[in-house]
This record gives sequence, structure tokens and C-alpha cells, in this order.
Amino acid sequence: MSERCPGSVRCNVEDLQEALSIHTRKITDSCRDKDCIEDLRVFLTRTSQNILENCTGAKVRCAELLYTYIDVEPVAFDGHHYCVDATFYYRILADTVVGAGRPVTLHGVAVFSKRAVLCGEDSRAHIYTSDTRLGGPDGVTRVSANRPTAVVEVLDPMVLSSRVVDVCHCSKECTIHKIPDGICGCFDEELVLSGEQRRLLVSLGQFSIIRLERDAQLVVPVLDYSIPTKECCETPGCGEDPCEMFSRIPFPTRQFAPTGCDKDCDRTCDYSNG
Repeated sequence: MSERCPGSVRCNVEDLQEALSIHTRKITDSCRDKDCIEDLRVFLTRTSQNILENCTGAKVRCAELLYTYIDVEPVAFDGHHYCVDATFYYRILADTVVGAGRPVTLHGVAVFSKRAVLCGEDSRAHIYTSDTRLGGPDGVTRVSANRPTAVVEVLDPMVLSSRVVDVCHCSKECTIHKIPDGICGCFDEELVLSGEQRRLLVSLGQFSIIRLERDAQLVVPVLDYSIPTKECCETPGCGEDPCEMFSRIPFPTRQFAPTGCDKDCDRTCDYSNG
């Protein structure tokens, strides 16, 4: 008798050796989003801010996702749903020209926050692990030990537009973001959070997937234990015939076709050449 086994492989029931209990995560709910983030403020470094104050304009070259902070909180009066708050930190590189000199690169960070409400199911079990640190940073407490785990998958954002605006010093000043020390450490000097005369704004396009997961114990059929078939090597591609490897590469037909003038080129972002 033949059945469909893990990995979409046909096998006989007689080949099944045992039923193995495994620990994994069950996805309780998920969503995807396509955010158009308009006029996001860029917090520039001290030197970059001084350059922006004296230039005629700047254009954002690219944006890189540095880190995503995720927080999960239960929805009031609903034990099945949870709020997932995600805060994204982007490294921004922009180009500007001062006088008749060469283009100068500006460095800064932009911050964007969003919320999703997902079903995380209800659980009465409190889960702790051997690396739990009571009272430590991000330590699991009884309040959070039965909450689901949030996972955010996100691509580097697309730069849609950018502009430089003068700061209006009025009573309705926008809220100053507190930038985590780990993000500030990605730059060679301090970031300017207030007191500037001009600001760089950027509009970004971002694709993301957010999901909630819970620990689960499953019983799966076992054929055999997985042993790697590839041999270890010290250099990439060693032990493989280069012509055989080349034959598996599909022919790049689209690269031979002319593209319209309005088509965007591939984005390149070199962070090593500040």
C-alpha cells in the first residue's frame, strides 16, 4: 500500500519506522500588507544635518531596513485576538550638492510604526524555557508566558520620493522619536532629533507579512533520519563541474529585451562608500 509521505514522496507503509513526537510552531493567523509611507521624517547625523542646512536640496538614494521591534499585547475583553505593534528602523542615504562641489552623501534614520490585530487563539499554559531570565531585559514573566509569538517578514523598502522642507517652529511640533541605542550605534556620530531648521522627508513603499505562532507538539511518521548528502568544501562551488552548473542556469531572455524609458532600473545601495 502506497501513501503520500512527507516531502511529497511516494512510500510504502512498511517503510515507516516509527511515529516521532516533535515540537514546532503552529501559525494561528497571518496577514500581508503593502504600505505607502508618505513624508517620513529622516533624522540625520550631526554633520549631515549641517550640510542640509546649507544646500539647495537633497534626493534620497536608497533605504535599508536596520531592525524591527515587535510588541504583542492582548486585545481587551477578547482572549483570542492580539495587537501586534511593529516599529521599523531604516537607514537612509541621500545625495546633495553644496555650491559647485561634488555630491555629498547624507546619512540618517527613519522610523515607521504599524499595528495589526490577529487571532492568536487562547492558551492557559504558561511556557518557560531554560534561558528565561526573570526580571531581565525581555524576560518572560507570568503575564507574557502564555502569549503567542509574533513574526514579521519585511523587504527593504522602495524609495518613492523625497523632499526638503523648512521647519515651522510652532506649538504643534511633531513628537520626537526616541531612537534605541542599538540603532544609534549604526552611525559614526549622534543623530539630530530636534532644533534643526530644515528637514529631509522621504516616502517609502514597503511589503510585509505578519503572523502569530504558538508552540505545538505533533506526531509525524518517520522514514529515516536525515543525513546530509552534500560533502563539505572550503570554497564555493567546489566539487561541481562548472559547465554542469552553468547548464542549470535559465537563459536570461528578459535581459535581451529592450525596456521602456519609464522602467525603473535595479536599485543599488552601496553603504561602504559614504
